Amino acid sequence: MRFAIPREVLLKPLQQVVSVTEKRQTMPVLANVFIQVSAGELILTATDTELEMQGRIPAPGSEDGEITVSARKFFDILRALPDGTNIDFKLSGEKVTLSAGRSRYTLATLPASDFPPLDMKEVQFRTTVACAKLKELIDRTGFAMALQDVRYYLNGLLLELRGDNLRAVATDGHRLALCDSDLDPGARADRQVIVPRKGVLELGKLLSGLDDKVELEFSRNHLRARIGNSVLTTKLIDGRFPDYDAVIPVGADKTALMSKEELKSALQRAAILSNEKYRGVRVEMHPGVLRVIASNAEQYEAVEEVAAECVVNNLGIGFNVHYLMDAVNALEGSEVLLCLRDSGSSGLVRAKDNERSRHVVMPLRL
Repeated sequence: MRFAIPREVLLKPLQQVVSVTEKRQTMPVLANVFIQVSAGELILTATDTELEMQGRIPAPGSEDGEITVSARKFFDILRALPDGTNIDFKLSGEKVTLSAGRSRYTLATLPASDFPPLDMKEVQFRTTVACAKLKELIDRTGFAMALQDVRYYLNGLLLELRGDNLRAVATDGHRLALCDSDLDPGARADRQVIVPRKGVLELGKLLSGLDDKVELEFSRNHLRARIGNSVLTTKLIDGRFPDYDAVIPVGADKTALMSKEELKSALQRAAILSNEKYRGVRVEMHPGVLRVIASNAEQYEAVEEVAAECVVNNLGIGFNVHYLMDAVNALEGSEVLLCLRDSGSSGLVRAKDNERSRHVVMPLRL
């Protein structure tokens, strides 16, 4: 097995797959990247048994073969080499030799047969969506995913296909983020899948800055995303996502419209003096102004006022200030609309002229 490829060509796909490998793995081979050369093509694959990332590169003049080497060591060597270096990769027995100019490195290997494949069963449905649209869905909702919650179905992102609409929903039980986008013409479907947190984060990185389209393949237990020469396959969370429609407040007719930047700045300053445990702030609606009040056990207090289009007279409610800031940061546009029903209801946060992206924050008793 042998191939020679410029450093820059090899570095990008290796960087994509190396992030999948686990530092604390139960199997030593999971720290390795599976390297396969076949029919003039180099295929790099990494997995943690739940998520698999694959990158493909043309490798003319190569010798076929397959092996696994330490993903992190291989990547660190390439990253440290200067631009313009040509990498000569050669397998001899149980060792791999990397030659780059006057430098030479010898890496230990593990057999390719030890590498666990992530078998995706029969594909039930395919669709395509613009990379920018899917990236937007992840950016506007992914922050609300739970982290290691015992309700395992919250530790991921719901992707819901309804007709020609694609919706992403995430919640950790304290807040909810929802965003809609449209599928390519002719792609109609009706299904729900829950993508695990790590799969969502890796897919977001893979989509970043691309103007291409991504092909999504759904099986019963897996989702596969194909983008150019990269393929990401992730297991799905087997669970029932909560009825999120019931969380979105109905009849929230008490509104305040204000500058997104002014509200964000006010929340950032108020957060400094909020209670360190609950991070609560009191939000009050008054005619022409939204007031944000924070205090803590040391008798500190912050009062911020933001000019707002509001006719509500003295309606107050408590929120976690960081949940509010996350919701505001995820919105597009220059103006944000806060909608309340009463002093005990959830708050609905959205952009002025865009209902595709909506965020719900549960109230906090102060």
